[in-house]
Amino acid sequence: MPLPASTSRTVPASTPSTRDAQSLEQLRWLSHTLDDSIPLPFGARVGWDAVIGLIPGVGDAAGALMSAYVVMQAARLGAPPAVLGRMLGNVGIEALVGSVPLFGDLFDAGFKANLRNVRLLEQHLGAPEQARRASTLWVVGVMLALVLILGAGLALTFALLAAFASLFTKGGS
Repeated sequence: MPLPASTSRTVPASTPSTRDAQSLEQLRWLSHTLDDSIPLPFGARVGWDAVIGLIPGVGDAAGALMSAYVVMQAARLGAPPAVLGRMLGNVGIEALVGSVPLFGDLFDAGFKANLRNVRLLEQHLGAPEQARRASTLWVVGVMLALVLILGAGLALTFALLAAFASLFTKGGS
């Protein structure tokens, strides 16, 4: 099935082989199929990833596996660790939020991790240094956010434990 004209792009000049160009075109097709292939009556588009994600548990796992294939192919095409980390972050965000009933399905339909990841791969192939730098900043930002969230979670846990312990010390006196 050919992609719509707005989705299809020319292969960047830095793509070294016909096989790699074919792989990139297959990834474009797969990401379009998973994230943008079904038109809705009100003008928006969703993909089969969002539809499959409606099946509790199994659907989100299947979607994450298909998304992982896009990341694996990006690694084979030479995407650096920073770009792959950003791609895995997109898949992780979509899988984590997508596992929340109903809200996650709506998020999955709008986030479109596969299209984002193919766009990251295309940016890397077209301008490797710029894509690596931007992806490194993104990964560092996510890591900082996770450290802050972990710290806040630990602080909240200790505060709750202290409050809980104070109930027993006051009640036992």
